[in-house]
Amino acid sequence: MKKTVVTVVGKDSVGIIARICTYLADNEINILDISQTIVDGFFNMMMIVDIARCSREFGDMADDLERIGMEMSCIVKTQREDIFDQMHRI
Repeated sequence: MKKTVVTVVGKDSVGIIARICTYLADNEINILDISQTIVDGFFNMMMIVDIARCSREFGDMADDLERIGMEMSCIVKTQREDIFDQMHRI
């Protein structure tokens, strides 16, 4: 399993989850856990995904998701779990 953290932040609008999840499904990326909330009109989603079956290189996948986010006026960031863990260690 290759766990990756995907975060999405932006003004709430119809289709954000659908657009991101469609990309993930089309690239055989499995969602392991997902949390989303809307606070005062701002959408925030964090997902843990498994990219083990994804044929795209990590950088290309991250760029694709960032581009999709820009098209929806959202910020989409993708980080490998091990790097995410190292950055947030106390």
